[in-house]
Amino acid sequence: MGKIDYRAATLLYPVPVLLVSSGTEDGRTNIMTAGWTGTVCTKPPMTYVSIRPSRASYEMIRQSGEFVLNLNTEALAAAADQCGVISMKECEDKWALTHLTRGKASHLKYAPIIMESPLNIECRLKQIIPLGSHDMFLGEVVGIDVSEEYVGEDGLIHLDDAGLIAYSSRTVKNNVPVGSYVKLGEAIGRYGFTSEKDIRTH
Repeated sequence: MGKIDYRAATLLYPVPVLLVSSGTEDGRTNIMTAGWTGTVCTKPPMTYVSIRPSRASYEMIRQSGEFVLNLNTEALAAAADQCGVISMKECEDKWALTHLTRGKASHLKYAPIIMESPLNIECRLKQIIPLGSHDMFLGEVVGIDVSEEYVGEDGLIHLDDAGLIAYSSRTVKNNVPVGSYVKLGEAIGRYGFTSEKDIRTH
């Protein structure tokens, strides 16, 4: 089969679909949906989320220096969509809109966690990198909050049982990806399954 030379675009799919929670010193909090996110470093543990400067969360995170990445599940898909299409200018209280529950972060002062999320990644802002349409908010992970039901007797976190979802482009129309929320599928092999040797750390 041949290949078609397609114009440059961000078509690296699927990507995580996260609910990003933030807060300010005066007590305001917000939730936004983000897909441009990922891991950048293991030691120290660091992650990022890219945000448009026009988003309300942009300034809140810039001022407070902290944010939380809340993993998303099938049960939270509607909330994720609402927080993605409705701005804080249209709805001051997205918590009431989505029926989500604010929780106290273990290591942060202003940004709350979302109690309904199976896992919350608490981040302290290290750097903002201007890139173009979005700026990258580079954060050091200072704590993880995980729902008890996903911690096994072995002490390990079993996120496969949480019903996690991702965001993927099913098709492209007029050079713009048409995205969908998708359930993660079954495992087809663990890391290192092609080798009988001990798994090496990269």
